[in-house]
Amino acid sequence: MRHIFVNILGVELDFTTKVEEFIKHTGPKITYTKQPLQNEFFIRSNELLFEQGINDIQLNIADWDGVPCFFQAGEKSILPFDIFTASFFMLSRYEEYLPHVKDIHGRFSPKDSVAFQNGFLQKPVVDIWAFKLLDALKERFPELEHKDKTYDFISVLDVATSHCYANRGVVRGLVGLLLDVGTLKLKRVIERIAVGINRQKDPYDNYAEIIALHKKYKVKCNFFFQFADYSKYDKNVSTNSIRFKSLIKYVADYVPVSLAASYSSFSNLELLKKEKANLEVVINRPVNNSKMRYNRVDVPQTYRNLIAAEFTDDYTMGYTFELGFRAGTCSTFQFYDIPLEVKQPIKVHPFAVHDISLSKIKKDQDLLRQVQQITNEVQKVNGTLITMFSNEVLGNKEDRDWMAIYAEIIKEQHV
Repeated sequence: MRHIFVNILGVELDFTTKVEEFIKHTGPKITYTKQPLQNEFFIRSNELLFEQGINDIQLNIADWDGVPCFFQAGEKSILPFDIFTASFFMLSRYEEYLPHVKDIHGRFSPKDSVAFQNGFLQKPVVDIWAFKLLDALKERFPELEHKDKTYDFISVLDVATSHCYANRGVVRGLVGLLLDVGTLKLKRVIERIAVGINRQKDPYDNYAEIIALHKKYKVKCNFFFQFADYSKYDKNVSTNSIRFKSLIKYVADYVPVSLAASYSSFSNLELLKKEKANLEVVINRPVNNSKMRYNRVDVPQTYRNLIAAEFTDDYTMGYTFELGFRAGTCSTFQFYDIPLEVKQPIKVHPFAVHDISLSKIKKDQDLLRQVQQITNEVQKVNGTLITMFSNEVLGNKEDRDWMAIYAEIIKEQHV
């Protein structure tokens, strides 16, 4: 309720369970229970918010003036469904606690989500529901006061591999060269040698260009650097590299720098703490923001680990292979831990656009149109659109000019 009223709508509220206190109150008021007391604004409550633990739920999707909704509330309720239970279901990631088949990296598949299966993944339904609730409340209480939010945009840059060829050391460079020769990747061989003798810039070294672009269009951004030891899924430059540390310091002089946690630290709390501490030493300031490798989130354990490692904000809530709103919202929210029945002290910043999901769209024009559609949805509810790109994808010009596409997306946000 606080998320809907305070965070999304800018409406202050108080709660009471005392009937006489409620009846005495002369301002706008809502009853959230099974039966209305009088003729007040009544929303019929579903059982779910009064339960403990996780129970198997069968959802029936209905339509509310063109917007999907669930947890129907019956005829007496002013709203046709229980907005608070439906929002809780989305924000808490209730469905991710239920039995499901994880992918190779232990991730929840978007195709198993109620949003994907019912065609509303690309709509921030929690925010849409909230504004429809506000309209209904203002109709009943014209004097209702609320503070309007404004649309915001944040570009997240994921740096899991800072350089393609440079700064990788003699042994890794030689092994890479032999592999490219052995697999007849002649273009990479030429490129690798050109970078090695300083005749060409490393293709992933696009930091100055990205920072200049953000500065030109006054865009908020956050760079997430992986700062971890080499492993099967973590192949960045060595954390001992002076040039790599200098790069991170250079970027941190212009924009916020945060931790892209390694694959290895996903279930290793001590390693996560170590990576955070090591990055803090490099930039000489606290690292409060996290992003998990491959957008792996295991609710609630991932957030418990992040809290234990003293992170305050996380940017992992989203899908790698699908555009849209994994938690049904484009507003920052606090994570609620269902087994512990507690609101955790970590803010979740959901992203809606990932470069890998965009790479599935064949035509640039179609790609930009889909990003614009997502943008329009977020702008309608004064939310925050977060996009996620990697320097690796932006440095890839083989299948399309990704930097030009990124520049076009950034430019549109400025307009």
